[in-house]
Amino acid sequence: MEAGTLYLVATPIGNLEDITFRALKVLNEVQLIAAEDTRHTLKLLNHFKIKNKLISYYQHNEEERSNYLIDQIKGGLNVALVSDAGMPGISDPGNILVNKAIANDVKVIPIPGASALTTALAASGLDTSYFIFKGFLPRKQALARAILEELSEFTGTIVLYESPYRIVKTLEMIYEVLGNRKIVLARELTKVHEEFIRGELEEIIKTIEKVKIVGEFTLLIEGSSKNETKQQKSTNVEFERMFEGINSTGSSLKEELRIIAKKTGKSLKEIYRSYLKYKEKKEE
Repeated sequence: MEAGTLYLVATPIGNLEDITFRALKVLNEVQLIAAEDTRHTLKLLNHFKIKNKLISYYQHNEEERSNYLIDQIKGGLNVALVSDAGMPGISDPGNILVNKAIANDVKVIPIPGASALTTALAASGLDTSYFIFKGFLPRKQALARAILEELSEFTGTIVLYESPYRIVKTLEMIYEVLGNRKIVLARELTKVHEEFIRGELEEIIKTIEKVKIVGEFTLLIEGSSKNETKQQKSTNVEFERMFEGINSTGSSLKEELRIIAKKTGKSLKEIYRSYLKYKEKKEE
């Protein structure tokens, strides 16, 4: 029996009108649709009056379900893989299935469509000719910091995804590691309340701490200049020297940090963040 095909179908990131004619055709014609969240995908299918068999395919059943889907495709079925939004496999489940398909000589056909990454980047106002996409940073702060450190001298635009629950902490960490760069926060892309928040990190952190945060973010960070990198390194060395002298006078930590803030012209909050980073580095 001739094997079927695996279709990777991009779905809208918000506005349902962004679905392509080709995507609708494939979703109608395949024998099985594997979805990250069947309830979410069912709303999309119902909207376009598509009646087809659904099966779940998400992070915690990827390995097992991939084997099942490959068997189905090798048995002759055409299968479409969709995520909740955008292209499957890009910061969403799908990569394991694609690799298994390739290993089993199963034909893989991508059906392109909406992408939060390119949508946000195009309208950001930052450099679009040279960029790096890192998806969601690891939940462990040490690992997230390590990635940001690696990117500290990258001169192109840095693109990340972040949840509304972690956005403030992530922005603060980026500020500590990369300094006060221009950034763009894109949220609710293609939806009614689509918003682009542009400015420098320091001012955006102050603003976003005061508002109710909803919707996932695409976060774009201005690349580094060589002069900025040298200045940041020089500042870090200066802070470290000052932090090494803490507790030598017998004053409290808060008082010592207040003195350093006054000397450097930085806020106490910023100095405290730098001190925590210094301590973490020393403990490593």
